[in-house]
Amino acid sequence: MNNPFDYAPDEACMEAFRQLEVRIGALRKSADPADIDFCRELDAGKMLGVLVADDPCGHRHTLYAFSGQIGARGFCYPGFVGPVFDYLQPDGYFKTHEADISRQSDRIAAFRNEVLSVARSEYESEKASLDAEVADYREKCRLSKMERKARREAGVADSAELDAMIRRSQFEKAELHRLRKRAEALVAPYASRLQDALSRLEEMKERRRADSEALQQWLFSNFRVLNALGESRSLHEIFADTPMRIPPSGAGECCAPKLLQAAFSRGWKPVSMAEYWYGRPRGGELRIHGSHYPACRGKCLPVLGWMLRGLDVEPPLDNDCDAGVAFSPEIIYENRWFCVVVKPSGMLSVPGKGAAVSVEQWLAERYGADRMVKVAHRLDRDTSGLLLATFGPESLKVMQSLFATRRVKKRYVAMLEGNYESLNVPRAGRIDLPLAPDWLDRPRQRVDPEGKEAATEYEFVGVIGGRSRIVFTPLTGRTHQLRVHAASEQGLGMPIAGDPLYGRNAGADARRLMLHACRLEFTFPVDGRHYRFESADPFERPEKHDQEP
Repeated sequence: MNNPFDYAPDEACMEAFRQLEVRIGALRKSADPADIDFCRELDAGKMLGVLVADDPCGHRHTLYAFSGQIGARGFCYPGFVGPVFDYLQPDGYFKTHEADISRQSDRIAAFRNEVLSVARSEYESEKASLDAEVADYREKCRLSKMERKARREAGVADSAELDAMIRRSQFEKAELHRLRKRAEALVAPYASRLQDALSRLEEMKERRRADSEALQQWLFSNFRVLNALGESRSLHEIFADTPMRIPPSGAGECCAPKLLQAAFSRGWKPVSMAEYWYGRPRGGELRIHGSHYPACRGKCLPVLGWMLRGLDVEPPLDNDCDAGVAFSPEIIYENRWFCVVVKPSGMLSVPGKGAAVSVEQWLAERYGADRMVKVAHRLDRDTSGLLLATFGPESLKVMQSLFATRRVKKRYVAMLEGNYESLNVPRAGRIDLPLAPDWLDRPRQRVDPEGKEAATEYEFVGVIGGRSRIVFTPLTGRTHQLRVHAASEQGLGMPIAGDPLYGRNAGADARRLMLHACRLEFTFPVDGRHYRFESADPFERPEKHDQEP
């Protein structure tokens, strides 16, 4: 069985998806409004899944699924597997209690707009009126005080008048105090009614929150998934030992859990599986119609980790080995403060969750613990090229400051899918697209207007076959910045060849991400020297090009 998080579709899955596209094409010709709505929802963007499985008699079958729900039909549509747990039955427990929570929300909105609004308006009106009365009298007191001060300073007041001034001052202070007390007494009933209304609102919201949480707990406890061993476990139990502890919304409703549940329920053995994006990308997501994608890690990793127990998965779900690393790192420079190493594609920069050896660990083993070697910046696992590591905490602090303040100039070379000339992409330019993490599908990033600034300068330097050779100069250092800026339609609209997260289906000649960090340049403040390191990329070069990186 292929690993849903790390795979290339086999021929059976690719043929199954081609057949699915033919079926969808036939639905477009249907006069049935339900079919028309179904196709419209697919066009808006949907993940579709295919699974090939063998039954106990050795006969092969193909199952299809869509993620989440589709229109009025919810989880069900002819030709696709149903949900793991259909909690959308109109008279069922979930919908009944969901409707009650919805009515609570309506009552809360009505209470806020009517009772609370009136109580707040009356309180604010009465308080404003009384505050104005107090303010007017305070101003009279201030003017009276100024008049008395002027008389005293002029020396025209006799002792009797001075005594009268003192009595007047004492009276005004007492009267102001009495006025304040009276205002407080008059506004108190309004404040009390407002506070009662606020307390009542909080009680209503707390009840809704408790009922909503109880409904979610019911859903998580009753949403049970099978595994290849025939065992069953609820979402609540599956996520209890994860950092999230609580299942995220939509957990178990993606294609992969639906397909596996359908196969296990039938007693079939899954052979291979793939998920494909259909339609337009949604929001800031980078999805390409017809391309296959790994299962989302946020919602699906814990669920599939359970469901695939009992199957021989290749590579294993917990695999983080160096199987994809064709070469060892190469140290090309070192001094007393830092070293520069060429990282191979497929190797982590720093230690991960698995057992794979990272560049940092490889260097630590080579130099010994007393050198205290630390990687000062990072490259994606699939990116090759120049990586800088420091010796000792002081050097690390200096180098990290250089990177943080953008005093290290970096350059990358990549091969992009497509011919930039025929696609009318400008030969050179700058891309400014803010990025934010896709929290439920880490480590994917998405274009987000509210995200962090991300800027990249680029220049195409040639074309070979159906690919364009490009030089990137990142001005910021966001996660997956170059990959997203290349793939996004708001950027270049040309994914980096071999990109499993943002690219089109990689061919046999792109078994790695074709992105290489080819230059690092900086002035090191400790010795005042200017350093420039270069590394030739492993990609095939075009016969004709404008310039070399």
